[in-house]
Amino acid sequence: MLTDEEKKFIEYWEYHRLKKKKVVKQLSVGLPLGVLIVAAIFINFFSGWDKRAKMIISTEPSLILVVIIACLLIVVFIAIFSAHHRWDLNEQHYKELLSRRNEN
Repeated sequence: MLTDEEKKFIEYWEYHRLKKKKVVKQLSVGLPLGVLIVAAIFINFFSGWDKRAKMIISTEPSLILVVIIACLLIVVFIAIFSAHHRWDLNEQHYKELLSRRNEN
């Protein structure tokens, strides 16, 4: 027997499961985590605690562009990966609830 909360989740996921698969929604879900990680990378990079990294950046200014591109790729990867993971967890939970409902 399913609880009311489980029935509500089944209704919610039946309605939203295809909407949550779109790329724009995926970016909005995981974007804060990706931005937080990139912000930590930039703070670490420009804080100056690693003298060798500071020296290399000052001699090769084109590396800043490489770091920015890498950070953008990190944000996109984390955003899409976390959205896919969350969608897969909800889909698995939905299928488990459907199988329990069909057994009863």
